[in-house]
Amino acid sequence: MMKAILTGHTRGLGAAIAAQLLCRDIPVLGLSRSRNHELENRFKTALQQVELDLADAGAVAHWLAGGALRAFVADCDTVLLINNAGTVQPVGPLAMQDPAAIARAIALNVATPLMLAAALAQAASTARERRILHVSSGAGRNAYPGWSVYCATKAALDQHARAAVLDNSDGLSICSLAPGVIDTGMQAEIRASSLEQFPLRERFDALKRDGALTRPEDGAARLVDYLLSDRFGRDPAADLRS
Repeated sequence: MMKAILTGHTRGLGAAIAAQLLCRDIPVLGLSRSRNHELENRFKTALQQVELDLADAGAVAHWLAGGALRAFVADCDTVLLINNAGTVQPVGPLAMQDPAAIARAIALNVATPLMLAAALAQAASTARERRILHVSSGAGRNAYPGWSVYCATKAALDQHARAAVLDNSDGLSICSLAPGVIDTGMQAEIRASSLEQFPLRERFDALKRDGALTRPEDGAARLVDYLLSDRFGRDPAADLRS
C-alpha cells in the first residue's frame, strides 16, 4: 500500500498536489494550519488532516512525538513525503527584515522539512520504499536581491538532499525539486512587493502578464509523475524544467 504525507495542502500547488495524489487512489495525510474543506468533501476517508503550525518547530516536534505519523504509515509498502509548505517572506534587504519573521521562515522552510524527513525515515523503517521530496526553487541555486532568506532556505533543502543521499539508506530516496514558476499565492505576494524590497519584481509582473506561469494543476501533475517515476532520486537536486 502507498500513502503520502503532504505539507501545505490547503491552497496553491499544495492543494493541487493533494488532489493529484487522491485522484490516483493514494491516501494523504495533510499537515497545515487550516483544513482543505473542498478536498475533505470529495475524499472523505482518503484524506486525513492535521491542523498544525508548521512554522512552530516546537509544535511540530510535539506532534511528531505523539505517534500519529507512525500510525499512519504502519501498513505501508511505499511512503511518500512531500515537503511543500513554505514562505517567501521576509522580502527585502537586510535592514528591512524582521528578525522574528526570519525565524519563522527558517522553521517553516527548513526545520520542519528536515524534522519530517528524519521522523519519516524512522517511522516507516519497515516500508519497502520511502520517497522524500522537498519542493525547492531556482532561488536555491541562484541568488536574487531581496530574497536572501528565501534563497538561503531553499539552498538548505538542496544541500540536505545531496547529503542525505550519501547516507545510502536502504529503500530511501530523496530529491529537492524545483517545480518551475507556478501561478500561486506566493507569486501574488512577489508581485505585491515594492521595487525597494525586490528589485526584480517587474520580471515576475511580466511572467503573469505574458501568461508564462504554470497552472498549479499542471505543475502538480508533473511533480507527482516525477515523484512516482523511476527517475526519482537519481538527481538529489533536480528541476522539472530540465
